Amino acid sequence: MEHTRRSLPLLLFLLMLSTGIALAAGRRAVVSKVAPVYPELAKRMHVSGVVVVLATVLPDGSVSDAKVESGHALLGTAAQDAVKRWRFEPATETTSMTVDVNFAAAQ
Repeated sequence: MEHTRRSLPLLLFLLMLSTGIALAAGRRAVVSKVAPVYPELAKRMHVSGVVVVLATVLPDGSVSDAKVESGHALLGTAAQDAVKRWRFEPATETTSMTVDVNFAAAQ
């Protein structure tokens, strides 16, 4: 059991290498952001907060995939759709990083 536990980080690293995806040690700067469309139902219900999205960023800075990690369900799809249209600084490899999308309810 102890041997398996010690091997897990190595296995994860090898898996990332084989898929060509690296976890970003540093964050890639956002070049341009697209604001999310605030869902009408969320507005009416005064739902606000932060949605955390895991973005897969290609070497050219475009987002190939975005998945909601946490946040209110009414805001998740809007955050995901917006992040897919963001652009990041170019890099030599594909990276995965989390980004926060903030929804502030209008007063």
